Amino acid sequence: MQHSRKRQDVPTQIGAYTAAQGIAINGNAPWDIQVHDNRIYHDLMRRGSLAFGEGFVNGWWSCDQLDVLFTKLLRSEESMEVLQGFQLSSRLQSWLITIGERLVNWQSPIRALQVGRRHYDIDPRVYAAMLDSRKIYSCGYWQNARSLEEAQEQKLRMICEKLELERGERLLDIGCGWGGLAAYAAENYGVEVVGITISSQQATYAKEKTKGLPVKILLTDYRSNLVSKEKLFDKVVSVGMLEHVGRRNDKKYFSIAANSLKEEGLMLVQTIGSRKTTYQVDPWINTYIFPNGRLPSAKQLCAGFEDNFKLEDWHSFGRDYDKTLMAWWQNFDHAWAKLREDMAPSFYRLWSYYLLSSAGLFRSGQGQLWQIVLSKPSRKQLYRSIR
Repeated sequence: MQHSRKRQDVPTQIGAYTAAQGIAINGNAPWDIQVHDNRIYHDLMRRGSLAFGEGFVNGWWSCDQLDVLFTKLLRSEESMEVLQGFQLSSRLQSWLITIGERLVNWQSPIRALQVGRRHYDIDPRVYAAMLDSRKIYSCGYWQNARSLEEAQEQKLRMICEKLELERGERLLDIGCGWGGLAAYAAENYGVEVVGITISSQQATYAKEKTKGLPVKILLTDYRSNLVSKEKLFDKVVSVGMLEHVGRRNDKKYFSIAANSLKEEGLMLVQTIGSRKTTYQVDPWINTYIFPNGRLPSAKQLCAGFEDNFKLEDWHSFGRDYDKTLMAWWQNFDHAWAKLREDMAPSFYRLWSYYLLSSAGLFRSGQGQLWQIVLSKPSRKQLYRSIR
Protein backbone atom coordinates (compact mmCIF):
# COMPACT_ATOMS: atom_id res chain seq x y z
CA MET A 1 0.00 0.00 0.00
CA GLN A 2 2.86 2.35 0.74
CA HIS A 3 4.26 1.77 -2.76
CA SER A 4 0.82 2.55 -4.24
CA ARG A 5 0.61 5.87 -2.38
CA LYS A 6 4.06 6.79 -3.66
CA ARG A 7 2.98 6.10 -7.25
CA GLN A 8 -0.12 8.25 -6.78
CA ASP A 9 2.10 11.12 -5.64
CA VAL A 10 3.98 11.29 -8.94
CA PRO A 11 1.43 13.52 -10.77
CA THR A 12 1.28 15.78 -7.74
CA GLN A 13 5.05 16.00 -7.59
CA ILE A 14 5.34 16.93 -11.26
CA GLY A 15 2.39 19.31 -11.04
CA ALA A 16 4.01 21.17 -8.14
CA TYR A 17 7.24 21.50 -10.08
CA THR A 18 5.57 22.91 -13.21
CA ALA A 19 3.36 25.18 -11.11
CA ALA A 20 6.51 26.83 -9.77
CA GLN A 21 7.28 27.77 -13.40
CA GLY A 22 3.78 29.21 -13.95
CA ILE A 23 2.49 26.12 -15.77
CA ALA A 24 -0.59 24.13 -14.75
CA ILE A 25 -1.45 20.54 -15.56
CA ASN A 26 -4.81 20.49 -17.38
CA GLY A 27 -5.17 24.23 -16.79
CA ASN A 28 -6.92 26.84 -18.93
CA ALA A 29 -3.92 28.87 -20.14
CA PRO A 30 -2.73 28.17 -23.70
CA TRP A 31 0.74 27.25 -22.38
CA ASP A 32 -0.59 24.73 -19.84
CA ILE A 33 0.05 21.02 -20.29
CA GLN A 34 -3.00 18.92 -21.18
CA VAL A 35 -2.46 15.30 -20.17
CA HIS A 36 -4.28 12.70 -22.29
CA ASP A 37 -2.52 9.58 -21.04
CA ASN A 38 -1.42 9.22 -17.43
CA ARG A 39 1.47 6.98 -18.44
CA ILE A 40 3.38 10.18 -19.21
CA TYR A 41 3.91 10.87 -15.49
CA HIS A 42 5.93 7.78 -14.67
CA ASP A 43 7.69 7.76 -18.03
CA LEU A 44 8.76 11.34 -17.37
CA MET A 45 10.16 10.39 -13.97
CA ARG A 46 12.08 7.53 -15.56
CA ARG A 47 13.36 9.01 -18.84
CA GLY A 48 13.15 12.80 -18.47
CA SER A 49 13.13 14.96 -21.60
CA LEU A 50 13.20 11.94 -23.92
CA ALA A 51 9.84 10.86 -22.49
CA PHE A 52 8.55 14.44 -22.58
CA GLY A 53 9.23 14.78 -26.31
CA GLU A 54 8.08 11.29 -27.20
CA GLY A 55 4.94 11.77 -25.12
CA PHE A 56 4.02 14.86 -27.12
CA VAL A 57 4.69 13.16 -30.46
CA ASN A 58 2.64 10.10 -29.36
CA GLY A 59 -0.27 12.27 -28.22
CA TRP A 60 0.07 11.54 -24.49
CA TRP A 61 -0.01 15.27 -23.79
CA SER A 62 -0.54 18.46 -25.74
CA CYS A 63 -0.13 22.21 -25.42
CA ASP A 64 -1.53 25.04 -27.52
CA GLN A 65 1.57 27.26 -27.15
CA LEU A 66 4.65 25.07 -26.94
CA ASP A 67 6.99 28.01 -27.46
CA VAL A 68 5.60 29.80 -24.39
CA LEU A 69 5.61 26.57 -22.36
CA PHE A 70 9.33 26.07 -23.01
CA THR A 71 10.11 29.72 -22.43
CA LYS A 72 8.63 29.35 -18.96
CA LEU A 73 10.29 25.99 -18.29
CA LEU A 74 13.71 27.29 -19.28
CA ARG A 75 13.63 30.76 -17.79
CA SER A 76 14.91 30.16 -14.25
CA GLU A 77 18.55 29.67 -13.25
CA GLU A 78 18.14 25.93 -12.78
CA SER A 79 15.80 25.64 -15.73
CA MET A 80 18.13 23.73 -18.06
CA GLU A 81 17.79 20.82 -15.63
CA VAL A 82 14.01 20.96 -15.34
CA LEU A 83 13.24 17.89 -17.42
CA GLN A 84 16.39 16.05 -16.43
CA GLY A 85 15.46 16.80 -12.82
CA PHE A 86 12.39 14.60 -13.15
CA GLN A 87 14.62 11.58 -13.62
CA LEU A 88 15.08 9.37 -10.58
CA SER A 89 18.67 8.58 -11.55
CA SER A 90 19.63 12.02 -12.89
CA ARG A 91 22.92 12.27 -10.98
CA LEU A 92 24.09 8.86 -12.15
CA GLN A 93 22.98 9.58 -15.69
CA SER A 94 24.74 12.96 -15.66
CA TRP A 95 27.95 11.30 -14.52
CA LEU A 96 27.71 8.61 -17.22
CA ILE A 97 27.10 11.22 -19.93
CA THR A 98 30.11 13.23 -18.80
CA ILE A 99 32.35 10.16 -18.83
CA GLY A 100 31.03 9.15 -22.25
CA GLU A 101 31.77 12.59 -23.70
CA ARG A 102 35.35 12.34 -22.54
CA LEU A 103 35.92 8.79 -23.82
CA VAL A 104 33.93 8.61 -27.07
CA ASN A 105 34.24 10.81 -30.14
CA TRP A 106 30.58 11.06 -31.13
CA GLN A 107 31.52 13.19 -34.14
CA SER A 108 34.10 10.92 -35.78
CA PRO A 109 34.23 11.07 -39.61
CA ILE A 110 31.94 8.04 -39.88
CA ARG A 111 29.48 9.25 -37.26
CA ALA A 112 29.45 12.73 -38.80
CA LEU A 113 27.52 11.38 -41.77
CA GLN A 114 24.61 10.34 -39.54
CA VAL A 115 23.21 13.85 -39.15
CA GLY A 116 23.27 14.31 -42.92
CA ARG A 117 21.12 11.22 -43.45
CA ARG A 118 18.86 11.68 -40.42
CA HIS A 119 18.18 15.40 -40.49
CA TYR A 120 19.12 17.06 -43.76
CA ASP A 121 18.16 14.27 -46.16
CA ILE A 122 14.49 14.09 -45.15
CA ASP A 123 11.66 14.90 -47.57
CA PRO A 124 12.98 18.05 -49.31
CA ARG A 125 9.50 19.57 -49.42
CA VAL A 126 9.73 20.23 -45.68
CA TYR A 127 12.69 22.58 -46.05
CA ALA A 128 11.34 24.09 -49.27
CA ALA A 129 8.16 25.03 -47.43
CA MET A 130 9.80 26.13 -44.18
CA LEU A 131 12.82 28.18 -45.25
CA ASP A 132 13.30 31.37 -47.26
CA SER A 133 13.82 31.34 -51.03
CA ARG A 134 17.60 30.70 -50.66
CA LYS A 135 16.96 27.83 -48.21
CA ILE A 136 19.16 29.33 -45.50
CA TYR A 137 18.89 27.01 -42.48
CA SER A 138 20.44 29.19 -39.77
CA CYS A 139 19.51 32.20 -37.67
CA GLY A 140 18.56 35.33 -39.60
CA TYR A 141 19.49 38.88 -38.56
CA TRP A 142 16.30 40.78 -37.77
CA GLN A 143 17.57 44.29 -37.15
CA ASN A 144 15.41 46.42 -39.49
CA ALA A 145 14.06 43.25 -41.15
CA ARG A 146 10.31 42.80 -41.60
CA SER A 147 10.29 39.25 -42.98
CA LEU A 148 12.28 36.03 -42.95
CA GLU A 149 13.47 36.78 -46.47
CA GLU A 150 14.85 40.16 -45.40
CA ALA A 151 16.39 38.77 -42.21
CA GLN A 152 18.31 36.08 -44.10
CA GLU A 153 19.51 38.42 -46.83
CA GLN A 154 20.62 40.91 -44.20
CA LYS A 155 22.54 38.13 -42.44
CA LEU A 156 24.27 37.05 -45.67
CA ARG A 157 25.27 40.62 -46.45
CA MET A 158 26.60 41.11 -42.92
CA ILE A 159 28.70 37.93 -43.17
CA CYS A 160 30.25 39.00 -46.46
CA GLU A 161 30.98 42.49 -45.13
CA LYS A 162 32.51 41.13 -41.91
CA LEU A 163 34.74 38.89 -44.02
CA GLU A 164 35.77 41.90 -46.11
CA LEU A 165 35.19 39.90 -49.27
CA GLU A 166 36.73 41.33 -52.43
CA ARG A 167 36.31 40.40 -56.07
CA GLY A 168 38.63 37.59 -57.15
CA GLU A 169 39.11 36.12 -53.67
CA ARG A 170 38.57 32.46 -52.81
CA LEU A 171 36.09 31.53 -50.05
CA LEU A 172 35.82 28.16 -48.28
CA ASP A 173 32.29 27.52 -46.97
CA ILE A 174 32.44 24.73 -44.37
CA GLY A 175 28.92 23.35 -44.05
CA CYS A 176 27.47 25.11 -47.09
CA GLY A 177 23.95 23.73 -46.75
CA TRP A 178 21.87 24.25 -49.87
CA GLY A 179 24.38 26.72 -51.30
CA GLY A 180 22.58 29.96 -50.46
CA LEU A 181 25.58 31.76 -48.99
CA ALA A 182 27.92 30.44 -51.70
CA ALA A 183 25.63 31.71 -54.45
CA TYR A 184 25.10 35.06 -52.71
CA ALA A 185 28.83 35.66 -52.22
CA ALA A 186 29.67 34.66 -55.79
CA GLU A 187 26.91 36.81 -57.32
CA ASN A 188 27.30 39.91 -55.18
CA TYR A 189 31.01 39.94 -54.28
CA GLY A 190 32.61 38.24 -57.26
CA VAL A 191 34.39 35.55 -55.25
CA GLU A 192 35.18 31.94 -56.07
CA VAL A 193 33.62 29.54 -53.55
CA VAL A 194 34.28 25.96 -52.50
CA GLY A 195 31.42 24.65 -50.37
CA ILE A 196 31.39 21.38 -48.45
CA THR A 197 28.47 19.45 -46.98
CA ILE A 198 27.82 15.95 -45.64
CA SER A 199 24.25 15.87 -46.97
CA SER A 200 23.73 14.28 -50.38
CA GLN A 201 20.47 16.16 -50.90
CA GLN A 202 22.11 19.47 -50.03
CA ALA A 203 25.02 18.78 -52.36
CA THR A 204 22.73 17.92 -55.29
CA TYR A 205 20.58 21.01 -54.74
CA ALA A 206 23.56 23.33 -54.20
CA LYS A 207 25.27 22.18 -57.40
CA GLU A 208 22.11 22.92 -59.37
CA LYS A 209 21.58 26.23 -57.53
CA THR A 210 25.08 27.49 -58.33
CA LYS A 211 25.31 26.43 -61.98
CA GLY A 212 27.06 29.10 -64.01
CA LEU A 213 28.73 30.59 -60.91
CA PRO A 214 32.35 30.12 -59.79
CA VAL A 215 31.21 27.67 -57.10
CA LYS A 216 32.34 24.09 -56.46
CA ILE A 217 30.35 21.88 -54.09
CA LEU A 218 32.00 18.89 -52.40
CA LEU A 219 30.08 16.10 -50.67
CA THR A 220 32.60 15.40 -47.93
CA ASP A 221 33.59 15.87 -44.30
CA TYR A 222 35.76 18.86 -43.41
CA ARG A 223 38.55 16.43 -42.44
CA SER A 224 38.70 14.95 -45.96
CA ASN A 225 41.83 15.30 -48.07
CA LEU A 226 39.56 16.82 -50.74
CA VAL A 227 39.65 19.94 -48.59
CA SER A 228 43.36 19.86 -47.79
CA LYS A 229 44.23 19.51 -51.49
CA GLU A 230 42.53 22.81 -52.35
CA LYS A 231 44.64 25.94 -52.88
CA LEU A 232 44.75 28.36 -49.95
CA PHE A 233 41.68 30.50 -49.41
CA ASP A 234 41.45 34.23 -48.72
CA LYS A 235 38.50 33.73 -46.39
CA VAL A 236 36.77 30.87 -44.56
CA VAL A 237 33.16 30.84 -43.36
CA SER A 238 31.23 28.29 -41.33
CA VAL A 239 27.57 28.92 -40.49
CA GLY A 240 25.63 26.44 -38.34
CA MET A 241 28.36 23.83 -38.61
CA LEU A 242 30.26 24.04 -35.32
CA GLU A 243 27.25 22.51 -33.54
CA HIS A 244 28.10 19.26 -35.33
CA VAL A 245 31.86 19.32 -34.69
CA GLY A 246 31.96 18.24 -31.03
CA ARG A 247 34.34 19.51 -28.39
CA ARG A 248 36.82 16.67 -28.89
CA ASN A 249 37.29 17.87 -32.48
CA ASP A 250 37.33 21.65 -32.03
CA LYS A 251 41.09 22.01 -32.15
CA LYS A 252 41.37 19.89 -35.29
CA TYR A 253 38.48 21.77 -36.91
CA PHE A 254 40.10 25.16 -36.34
CA SER A 255 43.52 23.80 -37.27
CA ILE A 256 42.19 22.62 -40.64
CA ALA A 257 40.55 26.01 -41.19
CA ALA A 258 43.78 27.82 -40.34
CA ASN A 259 45.81 25.59 -42.65
CA SER A 260 43.35 26.40 -45.45
CA LEU A 261 43.66 30.15 -44.93
CA LYS A 262 46.16 32.69 -46.22
CA GLU A 263 48.15 34.63 -43.63
CA GLU A 264 46.11 37.83 -44.02
CA GLY A 265 42.82 35.97 -44.28
CA LEU A 266 39.75 35.97 -42.02
CA MET A 267 37.42 33.28 -40.73
CA LEU A 268 33.82 33.85 -39.65
CA VAL A 269 31.98 31.28 -37.54
CA GLN A 270 28.28 31.44 -36.71
CA THR A 271 27.15 28.96 -34.09
CA ILE A 272 24.52 28.28 -31.48
CA GLY A 273 26.13 28.39 -28.06
CA SER A 274 25.43 27.15 -24.57
CA ARG A 275 25.25 29.73 -21.78
CA LYS A 276 27.20 27.44 -19.46
CA THR A 277 29.93 24.88 -20.01
CA THR A 278 28.36 21.44 -19.88
CA TYR A 279 28.76 17.95 -21.26
CA GLN A 280 25.01 17.39 -21.17
CA VAL A 281 22.98 16.99 -24.33
CA ASP A 282 19.21 16.90 -24.64
CA PRO A 283 18.30 13.22 -25.24
CA TRP A 284 15.26 13.96 -27.41
CA ILE A 285 17.07 16.39 -29.71
CA ASN A 286 20.02 13.99 -29.92
CA THR A 287 17.76 11.04 -30.78
CA TYR A 288 15.29 12.59 -33.21
CA ILE A 289 16.72 15.84 -34.60
CA PHE A 290 20.50 16.33 -34.46
CA PRO A 291 22.30 13.06 -33.70
CA ASN A 292 25.69 13.66 -32.08
CA GLY A 293 25.19 17.43 -31.98
CA ARG A 294 26.94 19.45 -29.24
CA LEU A 295 26.74 23.13 -28.33
CA PRO A 296 29.90 24.97 -27.25
CA SER A 297 30.04 27.39 -24.35
CA ALA A 298 32.05 30.58 -24.79
CA LYS A 299 34.84 28.97 -22.76
CA GLN A 300 34.89 25.85 -24.95
CA LEU A 301 34.71 27.87 -28.16
CA CYS A 302 37.73 29.99 -27.20
CA ALA A 303 39.69 26.92 -26.09
CA GLY A 304 39.06 25.40 -29.53
CA PHE A 305 40.42 28.26 -31.66
CA GLU A 306 43.06 29.96 -29.48
CA ASP A 307 45.95 27.77 -30.71
CA ASN A 308 45.39 28.86 -34.32
CA PHE A 309 43.50 32.15 -34.31
CA LYS A 310 43.07 35.44 -32.53
CA LEU A 311 39.62 36.89 -31.88
CA GLU A 312 38.73 40.00 -33.87
CA ASP A 313 35.00 40.30 -33.19
CA TRP A 314 32.24 38.60 -31.17
CA HIS A 315 28.61 39.39 -32.00
CA SER A 316 25.74 37.88 -29.99
CA PHE A 317 22.12 37.96 -31.22
CA GLY A 318 20.39 34.89 -29.80
CA ARG A 319 16.95 36.48 -29.56
CA ASP A 320 16.91 36.69 -33.36
CA TYR A 321 16.81 32.89 -33.45
CA ASP A 322 13.47 32.98 -31.66
CA LYS A 323 12.05 35.08 -34.50
CA THR A 324 13.67 32.87 -37.12
CA LEU A 325 12.32 29.65 -35.60
CA MET A 326 8.81 31.09 -35.25
CA ALA A 327 8.90 32.15 -38.91
CA TRP A 328 9.99 28.64 -39.89
CA TRP A 329 7.21 27.09 -37.83
CA GLN A 330 4.57 29.40 -39.30
CA ASN A 331 5.71 28.46 -42.81
CA PHE A 332 5.70 24.76 -41.94
CA ASP A 333 2.31 24.98 -40.23
CA HIS A 334 0.84 26.80 -43.23
CA ALA A 335 2.23 24.18 -45.64
CA TRP A 336 1.05 21.21 -43.59
CA ALA A 337 -2.35 21.09 -45.32
CA LYS A 338 -0.45 20.01 -48.46
CA LEU A 339 2.36 18.04 -46.79
CA ARG A 340 -0.04 15.94 -44.73
CA GLU A 341 -1.21 14.12 -47.86
CA ASP A 342 2.02 12.08 -47.78
CA MET A 343 3.20 12.43 -44.16
CA ALA A 344 2.03 10.99 -40.87
CA PRO A 345 0.43 13.27 -38.26
CA SER A 346 3.23 12.27 -35.87
CA PHE A 347 5.75 14.09 -38.11
CA TYR A 348 3.78 17.31 -37.71
CA ARG A 349 3.92 16.93 -33.93
CA LEU A 350 7.62 16.01 -33.98
CA TRP A 351 8.64 18.93 -36.20
CA SER A 352 6.44 21.39 -34.29
CA TYR A 353 7.94 20.22 -30.99
CA TYR A 354 11.46 20.70 -32.41
CA LEU A 355 10.86 24.21 -33.77
CA LEU A 356 8.74 25.57 -30.94
CA SER A 357 10.79 24.13 -28.07
CA SER A 358 13.89 25.60 -29.74
CA ALA A 359 12.18 28.99 -29.99
CA GLY A 360 11.47 28.80 -26.27
CA LEU A 361 15.13 28.02 -25.59
CA PHE A 362 16.27 31.25 -27.24
CA ARG A 363 13.39 33.37 -25.93
CA SER A 364 14.24 32.31 -22.39
CA GLY A 365 17.78 33.62 -22.84
CA GLN A 366 19.35 30.20 -22.27
CA GLY A 367 20.09 29.71 -25.96
CA GLN A 368 22.89 31.80 -27.45
CA LEU A 369 23.74 32.67 -31.07
CA TRP A 370 27.19 33.99 -31.90
CA GLN A 371 29.08 35.28 -34.90
CA ILE A 372 32.82 35.49 -34.32
CA VAL A 373 35.49 36.77 -36.66
CA LEU A 374 38.95 35.25 -36.37
CA SER A 375 42.32 35.99 -37.92
CA LYS A 376 45.71 34.33 -37.85
CA PRO A 377 48.01 35.79 -35.17
CA SER A 378 50.35 36.93 -37.96
CA ARG A 379 47.75 39.12 -39.69
CA LYS A 380 49.00 42.70 -40.06
CA GLN A 381 45.87 44.41 -41.39
CA LEU A 382 43.64 46.26 -38.93
CA TYR A 383 40.16 44.77 -38.49
CA ARG A 384 37.16 47.01 -37.77
CA SER A 385 34.01 45.45 -36.32
CA ILE A 386 30.72 46.15 -38.09
CA ARG A 387 27.05 45.53 -37.30
